[in-house]
Amino acid sequence: MATVLIVEDDPLIASFIQKALVRRGHDVEWVQTGKAALDRIDKTGVDLQLLDLGLPDIDGLDVLRQLKERGDQTPVIVITSRSDPVDRSKAESFGVKAYLTKPFPLADLFALVDAAL
Repeated sequence: MATVLIVEDDPLIASFIQKALVRRGHDVEWVQTGKAALDRIDKTGVDLQLLDLGLPDIDGLDVLRQLKERGDQTPVIVITSRSDPVDRSKAESFGVKAYLTKPFPLADLFALVDAAL
């Protein structure tokens, strides 16, 4: 069982993803801000992070930058409504495992989660 951290400010989206991953046997936590995500990862780490880019406090790209600067090796899958190739390129430069644009089929998310873990 993997610990997955969802970093998403929209409760409906987070709840939907959380329920789906719990049904697949994962231990899933949810935070709504970039700062909360960084704090959570610093505490005990997680096996995988699902990161939205449009967060209310810190842009998701800044979260990725900070993780990279800290040497954190947690796999990250970006889940975002931002389809700009520049955002994708920046995220990929920080080593994300995948970049998934909302809305997306759950089967795609499951496949990416399985591959990242």
